[in-house]
Amino acid sequence: MYEGAVQDLIDELGRLPGIGPKSAQRVAFHILEADTEDMRRLADAIVTVKERVKFCEICFNVSEGARCQICLDERRDPSVICVVEESKDVMAIERTRSFRGRYHVLGGSINPIAGVGPEQLHIRELLTRLSDDVVQEVIVATDPNLEGEATATYLVRMLGSVGVRLTRLASGLPVGGDLEYADDVTLGRAFEGRRSMTSES
Repeated sequence: MYEGAVQDLIDELGRLPGIGPKSAQRVAFHILEADTEDMRRLADAIVTVKERVKFCEICFNVSEGARCQICLDERRDPSVICVVEESKDVMAIERTRSFRGRYHVLGGSINPIAGVGPEQLHIRELLTRLSDDVVQEVIVATDPNLEGEATATYLVRMLGSVGVRLTRLASGLPVGGDLEYADDVTLGRAFEGRRSMTSES
């Protein structure tokens, strides 16, 4: 235990995701030893992001305006919506330059242990977006883990009667990986998602 302000800083840093007690202590001492002006810029950036950044009123991606840049972009295909868990997932997909539709950010995944049910996610708003007959396909791009799969299953059940095409991102073996190190679920998915390599005649 350290005195006053130092321990308070360690405690606050320790509340951040992925930062344990030792990491919190390391970061706190880095802050103490760093240039004051650098740390002031960091503090200002934190305050600014909390004041300026909100969530898009359409897709719930992070945005400094009422609507995010993707929803404002008229070149995007409004007939396809990719459903993701978090805003960071939007950025991951955008980096691939493979998707030109719109997004819907759920704000998490179904996780009963953490007290997160469907009502805590932006599922109702997704259903509203599908009511205008513009959307033809919904791509479910939740994480391939227990919570993501539960969320995907729930979405398929909820959206099954809406009349849009429902697809799920393929998952399988990573490029450069070895079969012997793949877990059973990943290898099973790779078999299920296999595609033809022969040209259609």
